[in-house]
Amino acid sequence: MTTDRVSLSIANGVADVRLNRPDKLNALDPDMFTAIADVGARLADDRKVRAVVLSGEGQGFCAGLDIERLVATTEGESILPFADLGQRSHGIANLAQHLVWLWRELPVPVIAAVHGIAVGGGFQLMLGADIRYLAPATRLAIIEAKWGLVPDMAGTLLMRHLARDDVIRELTYTARVFSADEALGYGFATRLVEQPREAALETARAIADRSPDAIRAAKRLLNLAADCDAATGLAAETAEQALLLGTPNHIEAVRANLERRPPQWSFA
Repeated sequence: MTTDRVSLSIANGVADVRLNRPDKLNALDPDMFTAIADVGARLADDRKVRAVVLSGEGQGFCAGLDIERLVATTEGESILPFADLGQRSHGIANLAQHLVWLWRELPVPVIAAVHGIAVGGGFQLMLGADIRYLAPATRLAIIEAKWGLVPDMAGTLLMRHLARDDVIRELTYTARVFSADEALGYGFATRLVEQPREAALETARAIADRSPDAIRAAKRLLNLAADCDAATGLAAETAEQALLLGTPNHIEAVRANLERRPPQWSFA
């Protein structure tokens, strides 16, 4: 699946998603919004996908909202000319928020491979991933205040689980550019690697080697743990484990390890 905004290829359970507008540093325009949402829907429906890598073509990951859309908003237009920001068009989210939140809601792990630049909507987009690998020279920013706006693509919800409150406030209020080293120290980056996409694909392949049922259950638990109380979280652990015990993929995982062979997963 390839469009003029996003490309998607799937091999051995790993989905390789690439933002594909390199001449504009993968800036988010209406066509990019639509393409990302379509890819998310495609992946959510594919039981054989076991991990996702999200990256950008060209010199940067994503430069945020297209400057032409920013200019249009000063003339009374919506950020998205075909959508009402107030409309909860995708569950709890509007379309703009859905572009980020969909990666969190995908039932499998998502690894963002970030290089060059990730600012504004691009920074929020990487926050939707489970894991974030950054090239050391990457520049990042919560840039919205520079344009008289606020982060509104789920960033305020996702940031609070990664960095200290005062750090988030300082970066949001000042809109200053910060480095990949700083991002690692703040908690926004999982690790820094020279070739983030290659590292992300390697991790995705390792995840794809594990039981797909166990990985999906683990993501459900970790998503829930971010917001639930202890009693709810403990009960959820028990429920997920009870559903896994004795299943074909649980039995296959044990047998494959004991027999020192690659597992053969089922996807019923």
